Amino acid sequence: MIIVTGAAGFIGSCLVGKLNNKGYKEIIIVDDFSHPDKNDNIIHKAYREKIHRDIFFDWLKDHHKDVEFIFHIGARTDTTEFDKSVFDRLNLNYSKSVWKACTEYAIPLIYASSAATYGMGELGYHDRHDIVERLKPLNPYGESKNEFDKWALKQHDSPPYWAGMKFFNVYGPNEYHKGRMASVVFHAYNQIRDTGKVKLFKSHNPDYEDGKQVRDFIYVKDVVNVLFFLMKRGESSGIYNLGTGRARTFLDLAKAVFKSADITENIEFIDTPVDIRDKYQYFTEADMNKLLATGYDFHFYSLEEGIEEYVQEFLITGLLKF
Repeated sequence: MIIVTGAAGFIGSCLVGKLNNKGYKEIIIVDDFSHPDKNDNIIHKAYREKIHRDIFFDWLKDHHKDVEFIFHIGARTDTTEFDKSVFDRLNLNYSKSVWKACTEYAIPLIYASSAATYGMGELGYHDRHDIVERLKPLNPYGESKNEFDKWALKQHDSPPYWAGMKFFNVYGPNEYHKGRMASVVFHAYNQIRDTGKVKLFKSHNPDYEDGKQVRDFIYVKDVVNVLFFLMKRGESSGIYNLGTGRARTFLDLAKAVFKSADITENIEFIDTPVDIRDKYQYFTEADMNKLLATGYDFHFYSLEEGIEEYVQEFLITGLLKF
């Protein structure tokens, strides 16, 4: 059996879909299933059993001998939440319990970290272990992810194989329920559909023109391809970046959405809100050398390729599931 936590969420549900497509049906999905807006993500998935996250560890105690691998994707991901106790409970402490269980029962583990751990990128975007202690995340969400990374690296006892994946800016199907936390691609498409135009933040940094702020955007199908690859062939435990390794501008993104929706470009620039202006990232780009050294050499979707598929096959059709 394979376990996926956060299985009703964005990346978790896409991972279950990937496993199904590869013939895996003996899957235990773990989440808080009380949110009806996420139910569509799992309604057509094949799995063996649904387990609420609050009773997961009791269930695992009784069934661990049948478990081959755990993907711990579940987390509180709201970067606008500033109640640290929420992240301590759902991200940091829950993840420690997952790690300890995988160590005790000798189960390989892949868990979700985040590029939010890099803060303003003062130390670059290198997934070297020696800089983890010095990173300065910008919000409690990023802090919770970095605190767990730091804790994991200090452990003498660990799962037989483990990988912490620093997801960069992920977009794609199954994110419709995320509200403000959904990707810029999702919000841009909805703006264009409803108003015929898209609003982008102006630059308040003289080194960047309006719309030329850049991010490492990665299509969720690439994310789950990497996770599946590491499950099958992962050998070197550690923390890994998971982006494309190629930063692209928000202007590139907006243009690609307009083209994919077959709508004439109409882009408006608005001031970045004052309350986030001093924490706004103008550049992120994953150093992907460590992941590529594992032998992963599959083609990543370009920004244009990913947006075209997402917009035309999911957003326009209303088929918001993968």
